[in-house]
Amino acid sequence: MASSRPNILFILADDLGYADVSCYGRRDFTTPNIDRIAAEGVRFTQAYANSAVCTASRVALITGRYQYRLDVGLEEPLSTRVPRKIGLPAAHPTLPSLLKRAGYQSALIGKWHLGRLPDFGPLQSGYDYFYGFRSGAVDYFTHKSGPPTTNTDDLWEDDVKIRRTGYLTDLLGARAVDLVETYAGTGKPFLIGLHFSAPHWPWEAPGDEAESQRLRNLFHYDGGTQRTYQRMIQQMDLQIGRVLQALDAAGAAQETIVVFTSDNGGERYSDTWPFTGRKTELLEGGLRIPAVIRWPGRIPCGVVSQQVTIGMDWFPTLLAVAGTVPHPEFPSDGIDLLPVLTKEAAPVSRKIYWRCKYNDQQAARDGRNGTSGTQPCCRSIRRASRSASQVRSSPTVSACVKRYALFAKP
Repeated sequence: MASSRPNILFILADDLGYADVSCYGRRDFTTPNIDRIAAEGVRFTQAYANSAVCTASRVALITGRYQYRLDVGLEEPLSTRVPRKIGLPAAHPTLPSLLKRAGYQSALIGKWHLGRLPDFGPLQSGYDYFYGFRSGAVDYFTHKSGPPTTNTDDLWEDDVKIRRTGYLTDLLGARAVDLVETYAGTGKPFLIGLHFSAPHWPWEAPGDEAESQRLRNLFHYDGGTQRTYQRMIQQMDLQIGRVLQALDAAGAAQETIVVFTSDNGGERYSDTWPFTGRKTELLEGGLRIPAVIRWPGRIPCGVVSQQVTIGMDWFPTLLAVAGTVPHPEFPSDGIDLLPVLTKEAAPVSRKIYWRCKYNDQQAARDGRNGTSGTQPCCRSIRRASRSASQVRSSPTVSACVKRYALFAKP
């Protein structure tokens, strides 16, 4: 395979805190396979999610644009209470649809959460294959979503509901291994999005079938322990290791970019040290996330980067490595990180912006790459108006709103 068109394995955790993996400081357990990606590539220390909740972040990841440009990106998060007409428009350019035009085959394994059938789904938005769930969370053993009164099967292959036996994280990892083996033999580059549910609630680790039954009649944020949470992360790391081994066995590791990150900051049992805040909060703990990338032969090994980055940056970066660009009518709000990753350019200064309906939060990051430690970090401005014309008391936020025209339709 030509090095100009590498394979892409994009691994996304759900609600993983900044220090929930050992290469970011976790000390009470280890994540050797995630650590391996970091050791063989670049680890970002100032990586942010586009949102402190999942749907909005996923909109930005797949479109490369601030989520506020789309109605679905304003749902925090998307739920069954939201009208079915809200979702990621099938006609909107996405990472898989643009890579398909560049000759890639693609699959999404795991969480979708960007709209319901018949109008919205992974296949409708450019993926060739889907194996996973469509809602925000499912039970790890029954693979059902929703409260007890409307509890429904939510495991899918393409647009067909299926039933399988097994722990969800293991099923997703096994299917990713199968796809690596299949795609590696086709001679075409591939994109595999491996979007785990872990360590998102319900907090159920391997062997916790009894806990699954107990939570089935509750369906709220009950249950869980610190140890259960740790085991969920460790099982995800184990499956990541199996996928990396599959790349090695297929002879595809040298020509595959591997990215690992999270959709937002951590939840109840997560470790966001040294930051305050968590999921749903526009504070460092709700937005700062792990992010590592490996590309053998192109990205130096063992690098720690202080480049400020945000989730939507992966879109232009991965398009660039595939030799293509965003749709001209839908330019990316992110930046191409490739020159920084390959040491062809120095880290760049930038401004990034967040808003959240929950508690009327707004926040901004305005500063250089943070190497001196003196630049301002993200701050939360609670009860501020969502209107750009009424945040003039915070020049940084006003500048970001004006710069990105966040509330303008494309």
